[in-house]
Amino acid sequence: MTETRAEVRLPTQDLAKDLPFFTKKLNMRLDMIYPADSPEIAVFSGHGLRVRVEKGASEAPGTLRILTENPDEFADGERLLVSPSGTRVEIDELNPPLVMPETEHAFVVRRLADQAPWVIGRAGMSYRDLVPTRLGGAMIASHIRVPDGPVPDMVHFHKVGFQLIFCVHGWVDVLYEDQGGMRRLRAGDCFIQPPEIRHRVMHAAEGIEVIEIGVPAEHITEIDHEMTLPTPHERPDREWQGQKFVHSLAQDGVFEPFRIPGFEARDTTICDNTRGVASVMVARPVGEASPWTRHDCDILFNFVLAGEMTLEGEGKDPYRLSAGDAFVIPPNMATRYAEATADLELLEVSLPGRFETEVLRD
Repeated sequence: MTETRAEVRLPTQDLAKDLPFFTKKLNMRLDMIYPADSPEIAVFSGHGLRVRVEKGASEAPGTLRILTENPDEFADGERLLVSPSGTRVEIDELNPPLVMPETEHAFVVRRLADQAPWVIGRAGMSYRDLVPTRLGGAMIASHIRVPDGPVPDMVHFHKVGFQLIFCVHGWVDVLYEDQGGMRRLRAGDCFIQPPEIRHRVMHAAEGIEVIEIGVPAEHITEIDHEMTLPTPHERPDREWQGQKFVHSLAQDGVFEPFRIPGFEARDTTICDNTRGVASVMVARPVGEASPWTRHDCDILFNFVLAGEMTLEGEGKDPYRLSAGDAFVIPPNMATRYAEATADLELLEVSLPGRFETEVLRD
């Protein structure tokens, strides 16, 4: 096999001064230097990087980022260094803690008829943003269309606090770490992807659409080039940061009275399996008028799966909603789900999973 290397080239005005900076300050290895009588080029390697420092190179000094588990112990704890020739070196954490922004509460209605743009995202999938404000970065809700056939995906994971995949139409096959063989997600089913569980989308049916909820809104997706799925062992009780993988099947759901009178709902068990981080319910009317209510939940997101209803909110014009529409109700705002058609189905996602609902008088 032919050996191939890649280098980043950086300029230098005085190689003699840059040598100790790269070898002693940055703890990189000197691999090559020439010419011997008056060196003008040196090659260093370390921390997964190979750098060619060349006298008279035309590039700007540039910036290097070094990520380490112990940044306070690297380079005497300095977080920003500058080489004698002007190259900036930023020292940062290899695995920074997940930042959960404070929720900026807002009443949000996003209707499919308003023709919000679809954009092409990861692995050729089309994304429609359901909460444009993202509640100040607290969450992201996406309506996703996956091209039918094999999906050009890789084994990857997300650095998140919570992530839901709910299938609206069609089906999709996914492999998950320690969860056995192929998992097929059908309309009405959902997955909870615990933080950093490795997975890979394999194949999608024509017309596949899913709702994806991620907390926080901005989170990192990393490719795992080492793991092969499926993994050899099935461990259904494994936890990732306190959360279990959930594959909730619509066909197994049992409808019981919902928190809002006039509705019933099936529980996907997600509240229990995330230790109360979130709850996911599918609610439908039972033929009775629904009263005004308000809640104390931090994030309460809804997506209309089927049918129609009128969303009434204090101080707001009523919205007639139908399949494909989404809304967010902030805490302590009085609302009512009125004039629901018999075929109405609502996907409700709440964070946290347990909260109080107050039934109000008209």
